[in-house]
Amino acid sequence: MSLLTVRHLTVYRYSEPVKPGEHRMMFRPRESHDLRLLQSSLEITPTPRRVRWLHDAFDNSVAIATFDGATDELRFDSTVTLEHFENELPEYPLEDYAKTWPFRYSEEEMPNLARALVNQHQCEGLSGWVNQFVNHSGRTGTMDLLRAMTMGIRQDFRYQRRTEKGVKSPTETLQSRSGSCRDFAVLMIEAIRSLGIAARFVSGYIFVPGADSGMINGAGSTHAWMQAYLPGAGWIDFDPTNSIVGNRNLIRVAVAWDQRQVLPLWGTYAGKAKSFLGMDVTVSVREKAA
Repeated sequence: MSLLTVRHLTVYRYSEPVKPGEHRMMFRPRESHDLRLLQSSLEITPTPRRVRWLHDAFDNSVAIATFDGATDELRFDSTVTLEHFENELPEYPLEDYAKTWPFRYSEEEMPNLARALVNQHQCEGLSGWVNQFVNHSGRTGTMDLLRAMTMGIRQDFRYQRRTEKGVKSPTETLQSRSGSCRDFAVLMIEAIRSLGIAARFVSGYIFVPGADSGMINGAGSTHAWMQAYLPGAGWIDFDPTNSIVGNRNLIRVAVAWDQRQVLPLWGTYAGKAKSFLGMDVTVSVREKAA
């Protein structure tokens, strides 16, 4: 068990006062058997007129802030302290029929997984790239296939931190052989959906012991990875940016079928478009003594 504190600071800067509109935030981690939230605080400057909370269709925790007045700087400062229980198993207890690929989900599971099986992109070259991970000389182990794909992205693609909105299409990622964590997550989601395996996008944070080592990508900002649903084991985390299988160092905040549904922060303002100067995002994850 690790005791971790996450601070997520976002600052919007403007050349002249603007009127902030509604802003929606996904900062609060998802509590589960492997994550227990101990403390949480959210400071917004200027003070909003109202902050309300809700659970979305995926049971993600969403804060919604509305404002009065105008400002030339808008700050969102979230700090959470949590207990994180690592759940990295050498062998996941899959149902016998799901231990090798291809397999079919049961009639009971299919209605709940239908959206997780639908590809979102037309991807040139995806099938050829996926084919290299299939064992053509014998049976293909499901976990072997997913581990190999996770490791293959880490080894063969160059990590490139990007602050602009949106993701590259899987075609662009394959052609450039580079991308951000969210680009790699979308590539792997589309790849395993094409194999008939249910997948979803995960947004959150990553804890990097010895953050200056350079061995882990994604520190200092929000992080993205994906999960695959495997009968018998449920949703398993796969981080292709860092070749992580299991929840080691990964702190889930939000899950969805599509990355556009789990943006950490989004909102509007009334004012001139040219008045927006920029946005600064800082994320730190620190381990505390128990």
